[in-house]
Amino acid sequence: MDFEYSSKTRELMTRLQAFMAEQVYPNEARFHKEVATGDRWEPTAVIEELKVKAKAAGLWNLFLPESAHGAGLSNLEYAPLCEIMGRVIWSGEVFNCSAPDTGNMEVLTRYGSPEQQERWLKPLLAGEIRSAFAMTEPAVASSDATNITSSIVRDGDHYVINGRKWWISGANDPRCAVFIFMGKSDPENTNRHRQQSMILVARDTPGVQVSRPLPVFGYDDAPHGHGEVIFEDVRVPASSMLLGEGRGFEIAQGRLGPGRIHHCMRLIGLAERALENLCDRAVKRIAFGKPLATQTVTLERIAESRILIDSARLLTLKAAYMMDKVGNKVAAKEIAMIKVAAPTMACKVIDWAIQLHGAAGVSDDFGLAAAYAHARVLRLADGPDEVHRNQIGRLELAAYQPAKAH
Repeated sequence: MDFEYSSKTRELMTRLQAFMAEQVYPNEARFHKEVATGDRWEPTAVIEELKVKAKAAGLWNLFLPESAHGAGLSNLEYAPLCEIMGRVIWSGEVFNCSAPDTGNMEVLTRYGSPEQQERWLKPLLAGEIRSAFAMTEPAVASSDATNITSSIVRDGDHYVINGRKWWISGANDPRCAVFIFMGKSDPENTNRHRQQSMILVARDTPGVQVSRPLPVFGYDDAPHGHGEVIFEDVRVPASSMLLGEGRGFEIAQGRLGPGRIHHCMRLIGLAERALENLCDRAVKRIAFGKPLATQTVTLERIAESRILIDSARLLTLKAAYMMDKVGNKVAAKEIAMIKVAAPTMACKVIDWAIQLHGAAGVSDDFGLAAAYAHARVLRLADGPDEVHRNQIGRLELAAYQPAKAH
């Protein structure tokens, strides 16, 4: 395996780092001020301004490998760029590289009809609208997608949709124009993985109600955030079906691989920034007559943070390499491994940074509390740690199972 960054990636890294330094970091305070002023769910002017600049700078849709609208980067090439964007939780949107839009654009690119792509993919690629992915439900353990109970029923030239979804990222954003909705279209199918379908639902369709935002540890992540959405007798044209009835689980598996690894890439950037904060504070802060950096416990935590971050990065690069070379299905174990390792690492490093900052660490002054809340969510989003560990364990044991007799 060769993890050396390509010349194309290195050139993009240089440009992206410069853009972050010149445009993003100086505007962090402005972003938070705009969110706190007036309607928290209105889009911020600063991000809209930065999107124009990022597009002009050629730093746009970097995530998308399979479209003329993207940068044509492999997963391995995109990894360090995604890490850089991850240093500021909201900066992915500046480059049109934020979840859940990235996964939804990949779904539409791979599985959407020409008409679906014209209506939804085109404005998403342009950053003119946003989208949401509606799978998780409050009444069932949605880590097993075969459990979902929402219904998609054919009625002539339409489908009728009913269900209650929650933790739907971006549902509160007024720019969210479309949901990719997962529900059961054939609940009696003996193949549990052919019962589900995915269908496109315009947000303004009658019967769609965004009922409430769902804060995480008190952070609502406005103007994006997570929401609960009720779908009651929602009628959509039959042409809104993605790929075909019974293909929902197949689409979900294709979508979640890249989505999971992108989360891990961003978390590495977030953890790097937390370690930088930790080190800066350790050198400057004096306690009991000497800098915190001289305390053995501080040195141990800095060292352990570096080990954890670099380990997670290498594991992420290996997973990206395998996704590129052998495909997401063969790389399933590596994807599951990073989905456990990266959020666990980030929570640990950010927690140590919070501890070193004392009471200031749990305030909003340094961004560490919000970073921790964000990282902690990702031990649940796209599958909880326990599910991924079970998958890793089963795949590891597969080589030890007795051969079946023929």
